[in-house]
Amino acid sequence: MDPIREGATGAAVEDIQQRLAQLGYEASEAEQLGQVFGTSTATAVARFRLDHGLPLGSEVDAKTWSALVDECYRMGDRTLYLRLPNFHGADVRQLQNCLNILGFSCGEPDGYYGVYTEAAVKQFQESQGQLADGMAFPDTFDAIERLHHVWSGKPAAGPHPMGGMGFARAAGVLERMQISMAAEDPISRNVAGRIWNLASATTDHSGLDLVDDPERAREGDTLVLVLATTPLESTHVMPNLSTDDIDTLPLRIRTAYESSRRNPPLIRLEMPFGASYDGTFTIGDAQTFAVMLLDAICTAFE
Repeated sequence: MDPIREGATGAAVEDIQQRLAQLGYEASEAEQLGQVFGTSTATAVARFRLDHGLPLGSEVDAKTWSALVDECYRMGDRTLYLRLPNFHGADVRQLQNCLNILGFSCGEPDGYYGVYTEAAVKQFQESQGQLADGMAFPDTFDAIERLHHVWSGKPAAGPHPMGGMGFARAAGVLERMQISMAAEDPISRNVAGRIWNLASATTDHSGLDLVDDPERAREGDTLVLVLATTPLESTHVMPNLSTDDIDTLPLRIRTAYESSRRNPPLIRLEMPFGASYDGTFTIGDAQTFAVMLLDAICTAFE
């Protein structure tokens, strides 16, 4: 495109002024009414270029226009998915920020919809019981918006290791919440049994108990958990969380819980075995998983 600079007039100038104003770079009222690229518009463009790492100047060239368009996108304005060239803009960066805070790590928010962002979107969609296709449609944005109270105002640097929770705080969570836990297969039943043992040893008043059917919640349950070692079948609609990243698991459990429309919320925790399991799962493995999962559950509801 030919650069638009001081002295220009017309609809293109009006568009530039409106985008600048949306981002907090106001031109004078007279220049906006007259659609004139005057001194105040040039100053606003220069400030925008300086703030966004563009070469010093006051004209709107192709790079400045591209950056201006990118910064005016808001999350939900368009469907986002993995493509080449990547989608880029402020809406992608906002999506990355939200997912990082909710425990679905995209890496450093850079405003580009790449493979890490797609993977995080898939994990988030799966946690909501949605089709995990990595395409951020209105349903995905609606689910994120319902969690506005969770991510709004929080730092977006991404999740950090949670560490061990501690006996006293874990006991407080177990005494306050009534959690039913079910399991789908022999390995997950082994782990579930050990979680129950650990919870009972933590406090005499633990609200965590084992059930055979996750669809039959006990009266007063605040949460139903299902342990499994196989991928969720596509015909089933259930919030599903991978447990392979234990550091972010508490955040992801809390996110799935907060966004659930089921009463009580039901969440499936998928342990990383599946078809690759070779029969070498040991007692030590079961105990390790039990300790990690109980700590993640308690941390999620501290």
